[in-house]
Amino acid sequence: MKERLKHVLRRARYAAIGAAIGAAIGSVFSRNAASTGGAIGAMIGAVVADTRDTATAALEEAREKEYVPLSGDDSSEN
Repeated sequence: MKERLKHVLRRARYAAIGAAIGAAIGSVFSRNAASTGGAIGAMIGAVVADTRDTATAALEEAREKEYVPLSGDDSSEN
């Protein structure tokens, strides 16, 4: 439950930051562009948050696996 809540809050934070940046860039051109930029920025922020969670989970899974040597050589014989 705690992990799910962290995921939701992280996604909301990234979406809010993306919306703010998109709206700021769009406002240089017009109000309509500011609105569109905010919406697109929010979507991008949410995707970045999901991608970050996926990458973090993959790294944690890789760290949990045991070290397996890539070659069949036993280096302890030297």
